[in-house]
Amino acid sequence: MPSVTVRKLSDETHRALKLRAARHGRSTEAEIRHILDTAVNPPERIKLGSLLAEIGRSVGGVELDITRDKTVGEPVSFE
Repeated sequence: MPSVTVRKLSDETHRALKLRAARHGRSTEAEIRHILDTAVNPPERIKLGSLLAEIGRSVGGVELDITRDKTVGEPVSFE
């Protein structure tokens, strides 16, 4: 798993992180992970698949008439 080192963090910021972690019942390291996860993956973000599905529903959906091809393929020959 990747790790990151943050250098030159001010004492004030470090104290604030420790206090925030204690309020949430987490270690300082776990609190920093939570802050970073929330910052880069906000819960309100819209994922592309969800957005496309919603667009499809808004126009009445899409019906596909697809039959799976059950033909067995031939093995590849390298000769």
